[in-house]
Amino acid sequence: MPSPLFRRLRRPPTLDLDDIQATLLRARREPYFGTHAILEITEAAAVRELLRRLAPRVTSAARWDEPQPSWLALALSYQGLVALGVPQESLASFPANFRAGMAARAERLRDTGVNAPDRWEFPFGTPRVHIAVTVYAASEDDWRAEAAAYEKELGEVPGVRLLSHQDFAADGFNVFGYRDGFSQPVIEGSGAESLPGDGRPIRAGEFLLGYPSETGVPLPVPAPDVLGRNGTYVVFRKYHSHVAAFNKWLYDNAGTEAERELLAAKLVGRWRGGAPLALAPERDDPAIGEDPNRINDFDYSADPRGLRTPLGSTSAG
Repeated sequence: MPSPLFRRLRRPPTLDLDDIQATLLRARREPYFGTHAILEITEAAAVRELLRRLAPRVTSAARWDEPQPSWLALALSYQGLVALGVPQESLASFPANFRAGMAARAERLRDTGVNAPDRWEFPFGTPRVHIAVTVYAASEDDWRAEAAAYEKELGEVPGVRLLSHQDFAADGFNVFGYRDGFSQPVIEGSGAESLPGDGRPIRAGEFLLGYPSETGVPLPVPAPDVLGRNGTYVVFRKYHSHVAAFNKWLYDNAGTEAERELLAAKLVGRWRGGAPLALAPERDDPAIGEDPNRINDFDYSADPRGLRTPLGSTSAG
């Protein structure tokens, strides 16, 4: 059963949807199952063959609202582009932040102390992270079938080494018990339906290379143009959620279950069912959280400082 918060196409798109990975524009249907795999390139020519094999399996954004059993996404790191033999002129055209990587920018990203790169799980923070492959599927059987298919392709082509493999799943709620996966921004030209509370569509260039951004001009695109157009930069991070600490704090600072849930809602700006405090100030209203036309149907015109509903409470997706 698709999530009631899943957006559908409502207008003719103006973006090159056939050349854009689906996960860049479309919310994932929930529930879903998935796998993240991190690969290292050991032989450039062989990996180019692997990418040619996997490319047809990468789901585009063109027919994202049509039912499909599974979908696949690919991402390359800067070190992956180096290992593939991309010419130096093209490599130098990428932004300095992308070329440096997160570990080299740890101080600026506040990845210090217990979060410092030397505490990260392998292979994160090393130059060996070259390719990320992500498989999503609407059912466990379809997920296993798609994962087996990409693993078969991986096994038939030398020159690549599997460094990390992590399975995951989502049911519409995060690990803290809050409804998740909504408040997806509407991107101009995507054709996705707009819902109450969305505001105006955001310029495509804020997410995709080769299109005007909010400034009215496109952001710099790597050279040659075909290398970056319709692509984006993605952040792949793994973090630990302190669920027990969060729940303990609620128990330490509220006497009853009802008081704890109200305190939790005031911290996040929403009840665990998704209803914002602006629409349900005293108690949760699950019907609001399940209704895509109501869950974000509020603004801050009467609460500019976010004292009633903390600022950012519309960004739970």
